[in-house]
Amino acid sequence: MTIDQIFQDKTIKAKAKVATISEWLLHGELALEELLAFAERQKASDKATCIEAIELATKKTPNMADESLVSYVTKALTDDEPRVKWESAKVIGNIAKLFPTHLDEAIKNLLPNTAHTGTVVRWATAYALAEILKLKTVNNQELLPKIEALCEQEADNGVKKKYLDALKKVKK
Repeated sequence: MTIDQIFQDKTIKAKAKVATISEWLLHGELALEELLAFAERQKASDKATCIEAIELATKKTPNMADESLVSYVTKALTDDEPRVKWESAKVIGNIAKLFPTHLDEAIKNLLPNTAHTGTVVRWATAYALAEILKLKTVNNQELLPKIEALCEQEADNGVKKKYLDALKKVKK
C-alpha cells in the first residue's frame, strides 16, 4: 500500500492512517521528505493527519527528525487549520531538544497561537514552549517573562499546568 492509497481508502479511519504512516516512518518504509512533500499537496485535514503521524513517530523516536522537519512544522504553525497548528506544535515539543539553535522562528510562530480560541491549539503550543523553555537557551531571556505573563492570563488549567511545570523546572 502507498501513501496515496491509504488516503484514498475511505474504509481506513484517521487514527489507523496515523498509526500506519507513523510505523512506516519508524521502520524506514517511508522517507520523511516524501511524507512532507505529500502533505504539502493535501487538503488541510489530510495534511494534519500526516503531521499527526510525524508527531507520533517523533514521540517514540525524536532523533528521526532533521532540520527540514523543523522548518516544515515551524511554517505549518501559521496554517489556518487548527489541527495543523496543534500537531505541528506537538512535533516541535517532541524534537526541540535536538535543535536548540534552530528554534527562533518556531518561537516567533508559536507565540501568536497562545491566544488561539481553541484550547487544544493553546495546550499544544504551551507544550512546545515549555519544552523550549526547559532547554535553558539564550531564548529564555525573552521567553521566560512571556511565559510567566501567559500563565497569568491562561484560563484553562491544563494549558496553565504546562507553563507552570516548565517554570518550576527552569527556576530550580
